Amino acid sequence: MAKRRTLFTVGYEQTPAKAVLDELKQAGVKLLVDVRAVAASRRPGFSKTQLAAGLDEYGIGYLHLRGLGTPKEGRTAARSGDFAKLDAIYRSHLKTPQAREQMDELSSLVMKAGPICILCYERDHRECHRQWIAEIIAERDGVAVEHLRASQL
Repeated sequence: MAKRRTLFTVGYEQTPAKAVLDELKQAGVKLLVDVRAVAASRRPGFSKTQLAAGLDEYGIGYLHLRGLGTPKEGRTAARSGDFAKLDAIYRSHLKTPQAREQMDELSSLVMKAGPICILCYERDHRECHRQWIAEIIAERDGVAVEHLRASQL
């Protein structure tokens, strides 16, 4: 029987870059897919260029699928704790051509490459749009989902 593929997710809130990289390596991740609309961060090691360089040192690839990121109004809703509004905004966003195309790209990568992890900011996947991405891929492709949690500061 073939081993079921797993899609990992991780958030880096209150987590040092090295802890996230170590967690990815321990899980056997080969490609990190950044699903932030804006791949910049005030946190050291998590802006796009720094993150890609750190991943490279660990032998992990990097891909930014900005079309799967939360639109600005959704990020504002999330910061205010309005997760119902975030849900509505993001589900509407997923119907856009760019988001559908990038969801298809992620789905293809999960089935052909592996193991893959999607990254966003929020530590708790239940408060992040990456949970919905993972649920869609799991349902569409029959993959397992595992939410990683690296050591906090």
